[in-house]
Amino acid sequence: MPNSPSDAPRRVTVQRKGPLLLEGPVEVALEDGSVVSSDRFRVALCTCRRSRRYPWCDTSHRDRA
Repeated sequence: MPNSPSDAPRRVTVQRKGPLLLEGPVEVALEDGSVVSSDRFRVALCTCRRSRRYPWCDTSHRDRA
C-alpha cells in the first residue's frame, strides 16, 4: 500500500549547482502528464533543464557552470 507507515522514506539529496539525487526506484510525473520511471538504486534529476535526457541529469549543467 503506497504511503503506508512501514514504507521507509525516500531520501533526496540537494546539491548547489547540481542535480537532485534520489534514492530509487522512482517514478517522475512530467508536466505533459507522462510518467517516466527508473529502477536504479540512485537517480539524478535535472534541475537546470539543459539535459538532453530530461528529467534525468546528463551533466549538461557543467558546460556553463
